[in-house]
Amino acid sequence: MHKLKAYFALTKFRLSFLVVISAISGYLFAGGSDLTDLIYLSLGGMLVTAASNGSNQIWEKELDKLMKRTEKRPLPLGHLSVKEALIIVGLFLIVGTYLLYLINLKSAVLGIFAFISYVFIYTPLKRITPWAVFVGAFPGAIPPMLGAIAFTGEFGLMPGVLFFVQFVWQFPHFWAIAWVVFDDYKAGGFSLLPSKGGRDKASAFQILIYSLALIPFSLLPWALGWTNYWTLIIATLISAWFFLYAYKLFQTCETKDAKKLMFASFIYLPIIQFLYVFDKLDITEIHPSFFY
Repeated sequence: MHKLKAYFALTKFRLSFLVVISAISGYLFAGGSDLTDLIYLSLGGMLVTAASNGSNQIWEKELDKLMKRTEKRPLPLGHLSVKEALIIVGLFLIVGTYLLYLINLKSAVLGIFAFISYVFIYTPLKRITPWAVFVGAFPGAIPPMLGAIAFTGEFGLMPGVLFFVQFVWQFPHFWAIAWVVFDDYKAGGFSLLPSKGGRDKASAFQILIYSLALIPFSLLPWALGWTNYWTLIIATLISAWFFLYAYKLFQTCETKDAKKLMFASFIYLPIIQFLYVFDKLDITEIHPSFFY
């Protein structure tokens, strides 16, 4: 039982589950309904994400000892050896990729790309440059795209739009987290807020800009005729609500407001993604005159 808890902590299964929710939304929005593929997508996506999280902890084992939020992870505490962690990561990656391959090759390729870019590019960049956040936004935005491609089997406009909505969301989401844990990150040698000044107006301004950009980006499925007017109404309202949290942070530059924005970001994304799913138009039932 002790080891099992360590494995869950190593792979951050709760975080992996949140990633899977995004992938499922993309699959359903694209029109997927096959239960077997949905199971392969959920388990495969969860295992590849878990492998990425575990690899990150292996890479940053010594740095985790320096930060309060990570000092009790299983590797710094010695509850797991690096060898054990590598075996778990390798097993999860192989099985997860295989499950995605059972759906289609492109899904497996996306899963591998997300793993490599997160572990071998984003992770080492975190101590070098704040641009790591931009790099990390690519694997972070793959889940809904992966879900859509699990059904369509093609890299097309729809998977791309779902990708870019989550891509833009990544910036205010992650920067809000980086603001809240700024001191802890600093102890570990990480400087991930966009401004060299850290918790300052310049960082808050960039958070504000990306939060504003979410408003038009969130409306793309409606603008392209994939969803109904509920998306126009609800996406506008919830994106404006999210923007107001970012504006409050810009006004005060206080950590308590960054924390509110951080929690708002966790609420925002699944609401938007499943709004698309439930509001999707059946294109086959639209009169041809709609397109002219």
